[in-house]
Amino acid sequence: MNQIRDDEVPLIGNDPDLMEAFYREHAEAVRSYLTRRVADPHQVADLTADIFLAAIDGAHGYRPEAGRPIGWLMGIARNSLADASRRQARRLRAHSRLMGHRLLDEDATARLVERIEAERLTRALYDGLATLPTRDRRLMELVAVDGLSVADAARELGVKPATARVRLHRSRARLQQHLDNQSRQPSGSGSALSLVPQEVQP
Repeated sequence: MNQIRDDEVPLIGNDPDLMEAFYREHAEAVRSYLTRRVADPHQVADLTADIFLAAIDGAHGYRPEAGRPIGWLMGIARNSLADASRRQARRLRAHSRLMGHRLLDEDATARLVERIEAERLTRALYDGLATLPTRDRRLMELVAVDGLSVADAARELGVKPATARVRLHRSRARLQQHLDNQSRQPSGSGSALSLVPQEVQP
């Protein structure tokens, strides 16, 4: 079983097979989301586990008509990351050492470290996103970073797809201007803005 239907998501808390399929389908997207924002691979492992545990606990509240499972899961990921950032630094470091080393073997750690290095350009772009207004930044993140369609992102933010497309175009122009003012890119690395779609399809 590789994928589950949207109407099966509320059942993942009671069906191990459905939960495994749900995890396999979305784990890479969650890890990719986290590695763009977190530099410690052990913390990435901890947060990934926390996110899927929260998904199990909250699965009964998922409604297919409200949006795709990936949008719902990314909402959980954002909340989990925000919660983690509010914890005391000492507690967070201790937790990552205790749990992260248990969840990762050396090969898995190496793969995460490689991914983190590969995502440096993306994290630079994410720094640029911080210059955008909150609503525009969230829209850009949902589409360009998290991979949601314009329709799904618009639905999550409560705006029309046409409005979302206009905001994306405007945000991309502002972000281009911001990146043009930066002089920190290594020679030959390419533009970070190439990671943002030129034309976003609904």
